[in-house]
Amino acid sequence: MIDVVYFAWVRERIGVPREQVATKAATVSDLIAELRAREERYELAFSDISALRVAIDQTLTDFDAPLEGVREVAFFPPMTGG
Repeated sequence: MIDVVYFAWVRERIGVPREQVATKAATVSDLIAELRAREERYELAFSDISALRVAIDQTLTDFDAPLEGVREVAFFPPMTGG
């Protein structure tokens, strides 16, 4: 099981701040494919991954990152400064 955490508009579209996901995904991209196949709200949230960032166990990474041994994956929009 992996804890999947959603922030900002990703959380709003999916409707939950976090959930535990049983997955066979090898990479973050594989996990996204599994989530998108679940139902329409996930499809909407992950329809444009160029608008997303991902962190594994609180470390920013990319979508090709492996999930072996990972406890948490977080999805969020890019941060803006000002």
